[in-house]
Amino acid sequence: MSREALVSPIREWLVDKALEDSDVVELFEKMCLQMAGVGIPVSRARLIWPTLHPLFQAETVIWDQGEVAVLDQFPHQDEASESWNRSPLKFVLDHNLEMLRRQLTGENELLDFETVKELKEEGFTDYVVMATKLEGTSFRARPGEKNRGILVTWATKKQGGFSGDDIWALRKIQRRFAVACKTVIQSRIACNIATTYLGKRAGENVLDGQIRRGDGERTKAVVWYSDLRNSTSLAETMEPEEYFCLLNAFFMATAEPVTRNGGEILDFIGDAVLGIFPFSEEKCLQEAAHSASKALDEALELASVSNAERLNEGLEQFKFGIGLKAGELMFGNIGVPSRLSFSVIGPTVNQVARIEGMTKLVQQTVLADKTVASFDEERWKSTGMHKLDGVLEPVELFAFQTQ
Repeated sequence: MSREALVSPIREWLVDKALEDSDVVELFEKMCLQMAGVGIPVSRARLIWPTLHPLFQAETVIWDQGEVAVLDQFPHQDEASESWNRSPLKFVLDHNLEMLRRQLTGENELLDFETVKELKEEGFTDYVVMATKLEGTSFRARPGEKNRGILVTWATKKQGGFSGDDIWALRKIQRRFAVACKTVIQSRIACNIATTYLGKRAGENVLDGQIRRGDGERTKAVVWYSDLRNSTSLAETMEPEEYFCLLNAFFMATAEPVTRNGGEILDFIGDAVLGIFPFSEEKCLQEAAHSASKALDEALELASVSNAERLNEGLEQFKFGIGLKAGELMFGNIGVPSRLSFSVIGPTVNQVARIEGMTKLVQQTVLADKTVASFDEERWKSTGMHKLDGVLEPVELFAFQTQ
């Protein structure tokens, strides 16, 4: 059977996968296994692409024969590492190459990169890098850079390395694979962006089609509202860069613990954090309240550590208040048809902001309503009845007791 006849089913399969909601790790692993199944002697493969993610600059899928494929992610760095600068991958990108090949044995042996030297020591006989450019801002490694697309490295332990037919097959398959990758990776990046800027629930809802004004749903939650103290004075007296740094330190202390303890950040409202710990049934309210309490402990500890570090560095410290309230809210799209915001509205949201505002009056960092406090009476102490703006009846508020 000709190599074309063997390769054709893999290429058609890749077209099908491009039309599906595929997982890039599973896609790459199955493709490598199919290639091995038709006699293309791939022993090791790597897929690399730039991504748009707040934490990671690039992602890679690692596949080794006999092993399960895994995803690895490369954090953002101000400067490229020395190993990257000396890698064959960077050489391919810098010189705009479509392919780089290094035979690791025989009369054409060439070991001019540290990577290929290591592969030779591991018993590999041939190494190929293939680059396929893909248009679209999703495939730029950094703002302003040219589109990169995907890089795939193929290596074999076959005696004599890849044959001419093998290289032909790799080229044919990678081109079709790139089409599938463009669909799959762009979908992955879209999810990253939606989750980063809208939050997990809002991002999923938007991607599921809730993009019209008025689309939304009711949800029950313990609502978290934290606000920076003296923000107007700080913004007016500090350099903008210093104020941004302080804001991010404040957000790390008062927003990160919410997500780490099962909650969701819905919005950053200027210098305030709006988060929720959702629950579907009343019996789950206690769990949501306990999760909020854990987040409070973590937030207060992080703030203390951060402020101590800022004090040692001669930087401005930050103070804040946090309000908690359990209740129902409306979660959905508001705005004008051409410019929407996915947000939460309702009396619960308004009241939790008022509760946070009371922290200044009663000189407490954290206050909550009776519903939240009732699940852990040892941690909450009543501060009495208080009149909240816009609320007819006085409300009993409870102060959080640190451990």
